Amino acid sequence: MKNEYLNSVKRQFKYYKSVGEKTFSQLDERGLFWRFNEDTNSVAIIANHLWGNMQSRWTDFLTSDGEKEWRKRDLEFKSVIKTKKELLEKWNDGWKCLFDALEAINETNFETKVYIRNQAHTVVEAINRQLAHYSYHIGQVVYIGKMIKGSEWKSLTIPKGKSDEFNKEKFSKGKHIRTFLR
Repeated sequence: MKNEYLNSVKRQFKYYKSVGEKTFSQLDERGLFWRFNEDTNSVAIIANHLWGNMQSRWTDFLTSDGEKEWRKRDLEFKSVIKTKKELLEKWNDGWKCLFDALEAINETNFETKVYIRNQAHTVVEAINRQLAHYSYHIGQVVYIGKMIKGSEWKSLTIPKGKSDEFNKEKFSKGKHIRTFLR
């Protein structure tokens, strides 16, 4: 059961990482830094926040509090990333930290208490907390991408108004809809 959970959650994290990357690929450099107004975040700011959160939460995941003293959370919401290259480097660095931490979880340490802001979590609770947090922000990234691209947006899943067509194709070939999620 523990290995099934870990494999499942790794697939989910990989899926959300890919959704972010598919959005990045549709935006030019200007789009990555676009903000609706000064009170909102750009794709780059959200990516920077995710990077900072991942570094803090997943570094020494099982042995130290997930809110590191060295984290500068307020700086994560500033326009510190200046290029698409820098955005992608931070993005990949954050995800590497996450996946390395997940690989270190096994039968012998699965029951370890994990602390985030001095609150005890089970490993499952801590992972689920981060999965929800990251999918929330990646949803924001997609929404911003859709606003920028408008009618030029290429759907990342089933295009709007195409559900029936998609389902007919999948079911007519004898394939179950779950194959789409893999």
